[in-house]
Amino acid sequence: MIMDKTTLTDRRSIGYWLLFMAFIVFAMVVVGGATRLTESGLSMVNWNPVTGALPPIGDAAWQKEFSDYKTSPQYQLINAGMSLEDFKGIFYWEWGHRLLGRLIGIFFFVPLVWFWVKNKIPKGYKGRLAALFVLGGSQGLLGWYMVMSGLVDEPAVSHYRLTAHLMLALFIFAALLWTSLSLLRTPLSQTALVNDSCTKWLLYFTAGLLVLQLVMGALVAGLRAGHIFNSWPLMGDSFVPDGLLGLEPWWRNLLDNAVTVQFDHRIGAYVLTILVAALVWRFRTSDRRVKGASHMLGAAVLLQMGLGIIMLLKSVPVSWGAGHQAGGVMVLAALINLMHHTHRGDT
Repeated sequence: MIMDKTTLTDRRSIGYWLLFMAFIVFAMVVVGGATRLTESGLSMVNWNPVTGALPPIGDAAWQKEFSDYKTSPQYQLINAGMSLEDFKGIFYWEWGHRLLGRLIGIFFFVPLVWFWVKNKIPKGYKGRLAALFVLGGSQGLLGWYMVMSGLVDEPAVSHYRLTAHLMLALFIFAALLWTSLSLLRTPLSQTALVNDSCTKWLLYFTAGLLVLQLVMGALVAGLRAGHIFNSWPLMGDSFVPDGLLGLEPWWRNLLDNAVTVQFDHRIGAYVLTILVAALVWRFRTSDRRVKGASHMLGAAVLLQMGLGIIMLLKSVPVSWGAGHQAGGVMVLAALINLMHHTHRGDT
């Protein structure tokens, strides 16, 4: 039998490292949202994983990059005639987004190798950390696959690929956060755990709805659905707008109809808020850590609701749109924190 020789210090060191990685992924998601809102994501038409780490240096390099961009549908159909300086403005958003992705890879790989070689990774965590590294690399490939969809005929990326790209980023964030909490946190005693099956199912159902809500939010972003009804609580002149079932077959409206997608996202927000309020009520007599975590979730949902309303009323400016995307990650983090407190075991 092989004994786990890692120490509490090793666990805490890896836990804080993963918590730091989760924060960087959070920043990556926010920067990605700003990149999309500034319509900068298609400014880099080449994918150079190594040499692309540096921006163009010198006038000749910039002219070459700008010349390549001029062959893209975005330039020809939307930005024809833009100046080099304007191009630099959108280019740096996308370059910064890709640079942050490269830094995430380095910040993860180098410590991982060191912890691995020094045999400081606790038993049962090596496979999980290796899987996270593979997922991070897959995210880079998926990002380029998404960009490619906007470089062919239409100057817009596929909303399906955008949704997949964002959801994989959020999955990586969730896995990093959960694993870091498992390494840093002392498990609750059995008497402090939540044993009410009804409350647990409510928590799981809320988690499922949050995942669906995040998917709908990504579809809203991909279809630019946030720009069609900039009023609240009504959508135009009514609560239920016309055009919800304008596509055939009917199920396509759930994925491809911007009116339906925005409506579903709104309804999802209302239902999620009600479920979280119910969770706060159910956990009111729980252990103080669980109770505090439920209050954090409630505050995050209310903040996110407010950000979403203001963003709509302001017609989705970059600052409020990026803030709303950040708010979605904060809600996810708060729910993961609460679920981890109610989880049995230390993994």
